[in-house]
Amino acid sequence: MASEAKLLETLAAIVGSDAVLGGDAATPYYHDWRGRYSGAGIGVVFPADTRQVSEVVKLCAANKVAMVPQGGNTSLCGGSVPLADGPRQLVINLSRMDRIRNVDAVNYTMTVEAGCKLASLYDAPEQADRLFPLGLTAIAPHCEIGGNLSTNAGGLNVLRYGTARSLVLGLEVVLPDGRIWDGLRSLRKDNSGYDLKQLFIGAEGTLGIITAAVLKLFPLPKSQATACIAVRDPAAAVALLAHLRATCGDTISAFELISRSCLDLVFKHIPGTQEPFADRYEWIVIAQVADVLPAPLDGALRFALNTFGEGIAAFEITANKEDAEGWWKLRKGIPDAQKAEGISIKHDVSVPISRVAEFITRASTALRDTWPGIRIVAFGHLGDGNIHYNVSLADATGNEDFIAEQEAAVQHRVYEVVDVLEGSISAEHGLGQLKREEIIRHKSALELELMRSIKQTFDPHGLMNPGKFIQSMRG
Repeated sequence: MASEAKLLETLAAIVGSDAVLGGDAATPYYHDWRGRYSGAGIGVVFPADTRQVSEVVKLCAANKVAMVPQGGNTSLCGGSVPLADGPRQLVINLSRMDRIRNVDAVNYTMTVEAGCKLASLYDAPEQADRLFPLGLTAIAPHCEIGGNLSTNAGGLNVLRYGTARSLVLGLEVVLPDGRIWDGLRSLRKDNSGYDLKQLFIGAEGTLGIITAAVLKLFPLPKSQATACIAVRDPAAAVALLAHLRATCGDTISAFELISRSCLDLVFKHIPGTQEPFADRYEWIVIAQVADVLPAPLDGALRFALNTFGEGIAAFEITANKEDAEGWWKLRKGIPDAQKAEGISIKHDVSVPISRVAEFITRASTALRDTWPGIRIVAFGHLGDGNIHYNVSLADATGNEDFIAEQEAAVQHRVYEVVDVLEGSISAEHGLGQLKREEIIRHKSALELELMRSIKQTFDPHGLMNPGKFIQSMRG
């Protein structure tokens, strides 16, 4: 078994000496985006192509070195950094693999490498009059498509276009033994066996390293309208969504719910933001409709809102993208505002859309009955039942002690409600280190057995992203 120095030397021969970091130079890649998880490793390697990834993985497998796939390192659950203790680990960062290999406007597909920043994947399709719809918020300038796929990212447009899983036709993956699976098919129909790509999407790098993908494109909308709506409560928002879907059909691309606590944090920490209405309201919704036809949509959206009935306190509509961006800044600024305020107990949960209001009410009541001084920051993608439900003290100076002492109890209360409502404790952020033990309490014995069997088949030595997903994939 090679020494760490020898391993770094051999890695440099594969990828180039300027593409290997060790010692203190590698330390920033061992810390996660939230500042919650820090690990240790042999170093960081930056392969430039799939062949180099394959050679790096073969070297690690031969020397029983664990591998941590990493892109933009924006995981919110500690999934993209090495463990603080555990086996020898090497971070394999794919950021150099950032080529758009092909845009096929006729087939409505785009083939990209895993290191492409998500924010860089919009212009090329748009120049071909096409749309790539995966839209995240605060981490979008930093996250990379390989990580988006490995966590099955969601975002603002899931209501219309689906999660990352729905946007992939094919994958290229380096397996834990270094072999390359070329599944870069651009077919809409392929009924010739198991759909292997779906095993890697959402697996958080525990089964292999995604190096490239064939992504679906869509017609580029030619018209859109956005509404900022003050609603009575989450129940009214749920009813409004159903009404808009019935009146506007599939033109609805986003429907985001925002609580007053979110708005207050945004106004405090995000410059250039302001109240969307003359009066303060406890809940607002930002809804967007878009169509490939150039006909104006603001009239149709106004008609839909005017015919809803009770539950709307006020609304404004614009067809101007710049004006709409002012409202979207309120939503997109929430994660950064929370980060500026300090740490919180984060929950990324989903329940059936019809039960979102019930979840918020039941969870909030359960928590406030025990911790009367807490602040609940609830917001998210109501259109797909995904609510980001974050808990802290209103006085940020006491948060660190509160979270250290009460996080497990708070999570238990929230997840109890999620279970009763037949939801999921992870909607789009994944499990990582944060939920690797908690998930065991929310999956059946059979589901866990099947997951472990898949892990054992692909990665029998447990070298791919150890300590993530669930605590032990072997037993």
